[in-house]
Amino acid sequence: MKKNTIKTSVCFALSAGCAATAMAQTGMDRTVLPIPEPKYPHSTVLDVRNAPSPPPRFEVKAPAGAPNVLIILIDDMGFGQSSAFGGPIAMQTAERLARNGLKYNQFHTTALSSPTRSALLTGRNHHTSNTGSIMETSTAFPGNTGQRPESVAPLAMMLRYNGYTTAAFGKSHETAAWEVSPSGPTDRWPTRSGFDKFYGFMGGETNQWAPALYDGMTRVETPKDPNYHFMTDMTNQAISWMRSVKSLTPDKPFFIYFAPGATHAPHHVPKEWIARYKGKFDQGWDKLREETLARQIKLGVVPAGTKLAPKPDAIKDWNKLTANEKKLFARQMEVFAGFGEYTDTEIGRLVKAVEDLGQLDNTLVFYIIGDNGASAEGSMNGLFNESTYFNNINESTEDVLKHYDELGSPNTYPHYAAGWAVAGDTPFSWTKQVASNYGGTRNGMVVHWPKMVKGRNEIRSQWHHVIDIAPTILEAAGLPEPKVVNGVPQAPIEGVSMLYSFNDAKAKDRHLTQYFEMFGNRAIYDNGWLAGTVHKAPWEPKPRATLDKDTWELYDTRIDFSLANDLARKNPEKLKEMKELFMKEAARYYVLPIDDRGVERLVPEIAGRPDLMAGRTSLTVYEGMIGMSENVFINIKNRSHTITAEVEIPKGGAKGVILAQAGRFGGWSLYLKDGKPTYAYNFVGLKRSTIAAANPVPAGKATIRFEFAYDGGGLGKGGTGTLFVNGKQVARGRIEQTQAMIFSGDEGADVGQDGETPVVETYGIAAPYKFTGSIAKITIDVKEMGKADKAQENRFRTEAAHKKAMSD
Repeated sequence: MKKNTIKTSVCFALSAGCAATAMAQTGMDRTVLPIPEPKYPHSTVLDVRNAPSPPPRFEVKAPAGAPNVLIILIDDMGFGQSSAFGGPIAMQTAERLARNGLKYNQFHTTALSSPTRSALLTGRNHHTSNTGSIMETSTAFPGNTGQRPESVAPLAMMLRYNGYTTAAFGKSHETAAWEVSPSGPTDRWPTRSGFDKFYGFMGGETNQWAPALYDGMTRVETPKDPNYHFMTDMTNQAISWMRSVKSLTPDKPFFIYFAPGATHAPHHVPKEWIARYKGKFDQGWDKLREETLARQIKLGVVPAGTKLAPKPDAIKDWNKLTANEKKLFARQMEVFAGFGEYTDTEIGRLVKAVEDLGQLDNTLVFYIIGDNGASAEGSMNGLFNESTYFNNINESTEDVLKHYDELGSPNTYPHYAAGWAVAGDTPFSWTKQVASNYGGTRNGMVVHWPKMVKGRNEIRSQWHHVIDIAPTILEAAGLPEPKVVNGVPQAPIEGVSMLYSFNDAKAKDRHLTQYFEMFGNRAIYDNGWLAGTVHKAPWEPKPRATLDKDTWELYDTRIDFSLANDLARKNPEKLKEMKELFMKEAARYYVLPIDDRGVERLVPEIAGRPDLMAGRTSLTVYEGMIGMSENVFINIKNRSHTITAEVEIPKGGAKGVILAQAGRFGGWSLYLKDGKPTYAYNFVGLKRSTIAAANPVPAGKATIRFEFAYDGGGLGKGGTGTLFVNGKQVARGRIEQTQAMIFSGDEGADVGQDGETPVVETYGIAAPYKFTGSIAKITIDVKEMGKADKAQENRFRTEAAHKKAMSD
């Protein structure tokens, strides 16, 4: 009895202490943000020397003692991958923080990137913030529009208005795809969403060796460093920013959202990190699942007696693979593991920098190991170049084996085989995107806050969800939930604070009910019970059944941690009750109507989302326009088109890129080499076709035109390309095959240069291969597709939409 009384007192003291800090500035109403300045009477005194001094300048300060906050969010890492939770990837930073803090083994995400990030950064369910899926598959339905409402103010904005300095580094993926352009609107860009500083990339993934970088809202070039890697760069940026703000304003708490692109594909990592795992996965994914579960039980993050849930039927037994498959797949996992350890080591540098400044004791750290389950979009064989996957081009084991020694290098854009994703989500069955199973939604989390958390190396098993992070931070800082922000009444925060559990391992759960939904995969959790349905597996091209005919499963998670014992047949009444509860919660949180469509969600005019290129057959671009993603650039795929560039050539000739789209892993470029007009088409990094003139363009104004006559008869076909200078044909050639669906998930179109990675490696000029003449304008004209080709394109887009959703 005495022990329980002490624990209760400690927990009460933690909550009371945090709440008391809110009174630091007496009379300040922090429920209305921004806090209005006091009104002072107009002076009637002529001479300032004779006027009474006004009160001190109004300034909003964070409550006294409010902690710094550091949220670390790893991308695409499963519950069973980090060593902190029994996995095979050495993550010493996560382990160190856990030894001096807490591990949460029943923490949950949404099963996909943008939705998890939105829920994390707002404290509301992802449909409430209109992020029912990723930005690229938004629709017109409330809950899925991709545009965060003004009534859902983000956490960063709440903290900034309350005296915090705020910064985000790494992956964003929270801005509607059509808004990532100079035309905006920029309301939902990071620096308009409460962050004073942003350094990172806007989409769902990026090339770690050559990222599409933004500093604030400005595109910036990758630093010229032969050893450059984005993970190191973003860490350096975060450390530099933190040191600066603590130097200038030492008493002002910071909020850092640190969200690496790692360990999302492409799996890019320096080779010395890969070497650390040589031979460590030769046993295969089946044995790895067993080894991981044994470690999890030994660590206590999984209860003793837990059984492995069965792996999906589509995942082959390791002992039935060929020797070449085993060799390749083991290498893929070595690359991923090296990527994971390297990422955690860089995070360790950031944590050490916080410590060196004397700030670690009062910094509340959330280390969330994955924004969803491990990713299975690498197909059954894994990939040398992820672009092939999106363009329905099969990479055989033999194809990928050719790049065995290169995997992870700048010359690859790789991913691992789906079997590793299932193993990475041990002890569960499923993976990323499967919101109906904990393999898709359960992620390990470490909490570290020495000043207020008394426990060390303890486990917390209270059931929580990513929407609980924001209210926890507000309570820890002694801040109320805002009722009005920027004049807009706010939707209530839907998560519950976790603070009650920090110093009480036996505290009763407070997050009792939670829905999950992603592309028709859906579930409901309620007081220990979980009911869900796998509507469509990640590797399946279409749903298993219509939504009303789905087969549901039922689990008592209080005694079945891994979801190995389906009780649906034994307890149909409970299942019926849970399904009814799902519909009630789904209606409440804008989940309905459930959208499991494929093609319709990828095509803007059908999905109902804005499209900058809607109805257009012509686009004129100008010098300085760079990084235009495929969401804001005219589509030249599967159709005839013309590119007309009006340029001026200086005396002595010009060289460099006039217009390019994407890069090393697929794309095209119109450029001058040695003054000669050249067009190159790079087919998914496998084959380059070049059409070049014999003579350079003379000095003066010139019109360079490239015409592509598409063969038709289907998607991804070839065609004939012709180059003209001032109306005269100067070159002609064949391009036998083209990309049907996508050029790149991160690289865009550039006028006057070829940023990130090059379409061709032989421009004959230094990166970013800038054009040395001047460009007046470039016009791209496209012809309408035939009805048959258009219909086929829509069918292909069904698969592409599904794959893109998985990858992000």
